[in-house]
Amino acid sequence: MFRCSVAAAAGGVVRALRPLSPAPRGRAAAVLQCHHLRCPSRSLTSSGVPGKAGSNLLLYLIVGGTVTGTGAYVYRSLRENKERFTSRVTTITGRSQENESAPGTDAASRGTRAPGARPEVPSHVPFLLIGGGTAAFAAARSIRARDPGARVLIVSEDPALPYMRPPLSKELWFSDDPKVTETLRFKQWNGKERSIYFQPPSFYVPVRDLPFVENGGVAVLCGKKVVHMDVRGNTVKLNDGTQISYDKCLIATGGSPRNLPAIERAGKDVQQRLTLFRKIEDFKSLEKISREVKSITIIGGGFLGSELACALGRRARTRGLEVIQLFPENGNMGKVLPEYLSNWTTEKVRREGVNVMPNAVVKSVSVSGNRLVIKLKDGRKVETDHIVAAVGLEPNVELAKSAGLEVDSDFGGFRVNAELQARSNIWVAGDAACFYDIKLGRRRVEHHDHAVVSGRLAGENMTGAAKPYWHQSMFWSDLGPNVGYEAIGLVDSSLPTVGVFAKATAKDTPKSATEQSGTGIRSESETEAEASDVRISPSSSPTPQVPKQGEDYGKGVIFYLRDKVVVGIVLWNIFNRMPIARKIIKDGEEHDDLNEVAKLFNIHED
Repeated sequence: MFRCSVAAAAGGVVRALRPLSPAPRGRAAAVLQCHHLRCPSRSLTSSGVPGKAGSNLLLYLIVGGTVTGTGAYVYRSLRENKERFTSRVTTITGRSQENESAPGTDAASRGTRAPGARPEVPSHVPFLLIGGGTAAFAAARSIRARDPGARVLIVSEDPALPYMRPPLSKELWFSDDPKVTETLRFKQWNGKERSIYFQPPSFYVPVRDLPFVENGGVAVLCGKKVVHMDVRGNTVKLNDGTQISYDKCLIATGGSPRNLPAIERAGKDVQQRLTLFRKIEDFKSLEKISREVKSITIIGGGFLGSELACALGRRARTRGLEVIQLFPENGNMGKVLPEYLSNWTTEKVRREGVNVMPNAVVKSVSVSGNRLVIKLKDGRKVETDHIVAAVGLEPNVELAKSAGLEVDSDFGGFRVNAELQARSNIWVAGDAACFYDIKLGRRRVEHHDHAVVSGRLAGENMTGAAKPYWHQSMFWSDLGPNVGYEAIGLVDSSLPTVGVFAKATAKDTPKSATEQSGTGIRSESETEAEASDVRISPSSSPTPQVPKQGEDYGKGVIFYLRDKVVVGIVLWNIFNRMPIARKIIKDGEEHDDLNEVAKLFNIHED
């Protein structure tokens, strides 16, 4: 049983005083009770000795003094303990304040290990983005917009920070700056200058500081590749053996340029004179080569091949460079544009100084003397100094095997649902995503605007939005500053098409379009726009007519049909009208007279 220390001490004094006042036989001995355990009215009693009042008084005085002294001792001890406790707290608080105010200490490092002790790569991140291209950057920006404190790590195989790819085959080639390969700054068609990078280095958080910064941020781990993915353990392994765990992951690995089998079979001498155009380093290398050699041959007649042909053709006139473009189709953009417009585009590229060779299939490539010899299947031969292969993109899906993710057998790429999910906490965006378009079915798209839109949607869904992919992304291509087009939906030359054209004006050029929108990356101003209402009604305006073969296709609209429904639209030298095209495709209606639909784009206006 618990005994009060005061009562125990007083009890000892009482026992010591018993000989001075013996208790008579049969009477109760003196009892000491502590006020901590009993009511105050019974705190101290004594039977005493009858008739001996003086002895009782002495006993009361001695006991009372002892109790008072003991109480004073306890009080003093408690007070001293309190003072020591207070002093200790003050000391600790003072040390903490000194640490916080020490030079070189900031909010990110207080209460954590010294920066020198931090690992170069965090072992865990809430948001892991695999790939450092447009889709990954758009996702990172979207995540941070919805969750301002989010910590996002981008793991990029590219040594450069995230940048936009379109200028690599467009505006950069038209720059007059001799140091353009160093600055990577260019003038848009409207004259405004900008950098190829989405953000400067100061925008990003150092990788090692990502777990410690107060308000989170975006960090980019450059020059590293994810080589293994454990979806059950939520971890990835890098090519240097580093392991990183994650809560949510985006795969935005993009794609790699395809090569021709005939070139792959050739020896190293041919490979050393080949450019597979995709990255900043490819632009720098080809720009340097174009100043040193006499002849460059571009294989491929699609978007990239035709853009590079026009860009290099400009140098053909000023520096005596021979530029050859060959492809198996009948004309430039033959897989996208209807035949009459493809043929017109081919003549346009030729006027830029390019020797265009359609219906050309490469059989073999070899080295003869100091030149490359390209043999075609029809017996023709082409001699050149350097080859640029622009024959498409192969989606990077190496992680599918270790991750157990499905690859689409028809379109390639990681197969995902309409929310861009491959697993409950794994999303895919950009070139590597084979997604379900709720309007046009399963697709895989390889364009800048799609990377922006799908990356942004993935970022939103990674933060709980649960939104399907409904937005029809657009794409554009410019054959120099005076001819360009924008397209949306399914644009395939194998589909039936209806084209409506009119005479162009000085305003109907890519240069004028950028002057109006303020940006050379035209999709930046149009990615979310959609016309609220599209009404087709009889008009007194003259109906634009389809030009005859050989006539000039100044500006116009090409409708691509499937089961009499418009599923794709190309706007030829018509700009800032994409919201109308997007609405037409979304409505999915049959139209009796597409000439009337074309009037919605005001192509007859001067």
